[in-house]
Amino acid sequence: MDKILNYRNAIISFLEDYAKIKPANLPEVQNQVIIDDVNRHYQLVRIGWDEGKHVHYAVFHFDIIDGKVWIQQNRTDLPIGFDLIDLGIAAKDLVYAYLPVSLRSAA
Repeated sequence: MDKILNYRNAIISFLEDYAKIKPANLPEVQNQVIIDDVNRHYQLVRIGWDEGKHVHYAVFHFDIIDGKVWIQQNRTDLPIGFDLIDLGIAAKDLVYAYLPVSLRSAA
């Protein structure tokens, strides 16, 4: 299997596992995994209602760009890079896009 396909499968596995975790404080909100294989965009989105307000936001957003996994969004306090490495993504191929360029190498 080629690297891009391995990275795609690792990302989807991560998102699907995380999607099984229901936020206890948001009982009317569900997790949805969004997969765009054509453009290599992958997201976990939360959608639903909380106390009469509509909820819709990306918890995680990953892109595969030029053979690297770009972490565009991480709305948790979890250091997900370690999980992605455990799933087979090389540390050198992780780009923390949500950080300023000057901080990315320290992540």
